[in-house]
Amino acid sequence: MDLKGKKVAILIEDMFNIYEFWYPYYRLLEAGAEVVVVGSGRQQTFVGKPATEIKADVSADKVSAADFDGVIIPGGYAPDVMRRYPSMVKLVADTVNSGKLVAAICHAGWMLCSANVLKGRKVTSFFAIKDDMVNAGADWVDEAVVTDKNIVTSRTPDDIPFFMPAILKVLADQ
Repeated sequence: MDLKGKKVAILIEDMFNIYEFWYPYYRLLEAGAEVVVVGSGRQQTFVGKPATEIKADVSADKVSAADFDGVIIPGGYAPDVMRRYPSMVKLVADTVNSGKLVAAICHAGWMLCSANVLKGRKVTSFFAIKDDMVNAGADWVDEAVVTDKNIVTSRTPDDIPFFMPAILKVLADQ
């Protein structure tokens, strides 16, 4: 799939899941997309679990939804830290509301909850945050990947083989 000309942000904070970061990162590059690592601004380098360091290219307060064709949010516990930064939450909300791709895997659903974009949307996530997703207005299902318009969600790293094709399709169709 050719994604030349597409620009995608991957959000980063401490305790990100390394598989949920690296696989989308390299798969997007392989497809020809430009990938920008967007951090909270709290620091420049973030540590994943287990122990991988990633440097952010830019902080969320320096970018906007207009800068990207999509945003990917890796899971791990990073989304719980990300949602403490209004600029990160705003980037997600504005991207969803502009009709562009937002993809969330595992605990990344917390960012969708904080961005207040789940009302009436069909989604999935790691089972432990199901109640958070439902309380935010989502129709939660236990499936490997769910695409509801411009929102793509998955449950765990085991779902990445389903998550990435769904992301690539939404980006190609935009």
